Amino acid sequence: MPAANTDLPRLYFETLQGDRIPSVTEPEMRTVDRIAEDRFSLSVLQMMENAGRNLALHAMQFGLKAGRIVVLAGPGGNGGGGLSCTRHLHNHGFHVDLLLTHDPDTLRGPAATQYRILKEAGLQNQDPAALPTLLSGAALIIDALLGYSLKGPPRGLFHEFIVASNESSIPILSLDLPSGTDATTGEMPGVAISPARTLTLALPKRGLRDIPGQLFLGDIGIPPELYQHLGIDLKPAFTENYWVELVVPGPNS
Repeated sequence: MPAANTDLPRLYFETLQGDRIPSVTEPEMRTVDRIAEDRFSLSVLQMMENAGRNLALHAMQFGLKAGRIVVLAGPGGNGGGGLSCTRHLHNHGFHVDLLLTHDPDTLRGPAATQYRILKEAGLQNQDPAALPTLLSGAALIIDALLGYSLKGPPRGLFHEFIVASNESSIPILSLDLPSGTDATTGEMPGVAISPARTLTLALPKRGLRDIPGQLFLGDIGIPPELYQHLGIDLKPAFTENYWVELVVPGPNS
C-alpha cells in the first residue's frame, strides 16, 4: 500500500530520552486506522478501550480521589474513548459526571456499545444545562469532544462546552488533541480547549506542536510494523509503560 499523500514535511517530537517520534497528518491517521482494522484485525472497540483505559490512568495521576471529574464527550470515536474512560474511573471509585453533546440514542457503533455498558452500570448522561453546576464542584475536566476529524469551528454544544471549560480554570485533560485544534495544521478555526495535558494516540498529530500543557503519547495496541505502510520506520516507542511524554525538539535538533 502506498504511503499517504501529503505535501507537508514530516515533523517530529522527542521523548524525554531523546528518541524521535514522527507526527502524522489527519489523512495519514485515517490511513492508520483503516490499516489497523483491515490488515491487522484491530477493532475500533478494542483500540477505543485501550485509549479509554490509558486516559483514565492519566486522570488518576492528577490525584483527585476526593474530587469530581466531568467527562465531556462527542458522538464519535473520540467521545467513545471518553465513555470508556468514564467506566474505568467509575470502576476505581471516582465520582464521574458524563455530559454528551448528542442524545445517547443517536450514538452508533463502538461509542453506542460503550454507552450501553455505562447505562447498565447505572451511569447516565447528564443534562447539558447542568454543566455550570457540575463544573462548580469539579476538580478535573476530561475533553473527549472532538478528535482528528475537525471540520470548521466547533458549534452548538461543542462550542458551549469548550468555552465553559476554558473559563472554569479547572485543569483539562484532552484525548488525542485539544478539541477545536486542527490535527494537521494546529490551526483553531474557532474556540479550542486549552489543556493542562493531552494524551494523543498511536502517533502524535502534526498540529500538536504548539499546544499548551504537557503532551503524552498513548499506546492503543497498534504494532509499529503497521506504520511501514505509510513509509514510516518506527521502533517500539513504549517500554515498561503504555505511554511516553513528548516534547517539541529545538530548531537545531
